[in-house]
Amino acid sequence: MSKVTATPHPAPGSPDAAALDLSYEQALGELERLVAAMEAGQLPLDQLLDSYRRGATLLALCRDRLQAVEQQVKVLETGEMRPWEDE
Repeated sequence: MSKVTATPHPAPGSPDAAALDLSYEQALGELERLVAAMEAGQLPLDQLLDSYRRGATLLALCRDRLQAVEQQVKVLETGEMRPWEDE
């Protein structure tokens, strides 16, 4: 697996802070919709930039959640049970 670097979490009240309240599936779905809209080439430049920023936040959230699950699976595979820590 590739190494995932930590990304700073958005400040509360910032536009990207809402991404932290999404489930993995919701974030992934929104990310897929953003990518499709961006690939269609029909977005104005300002909206394209906003979509890119939002997509980067959603991607970081998805990576963080996957990394947390991967760590939990490793713990389960070794027989060590620890409480789940969802950030």
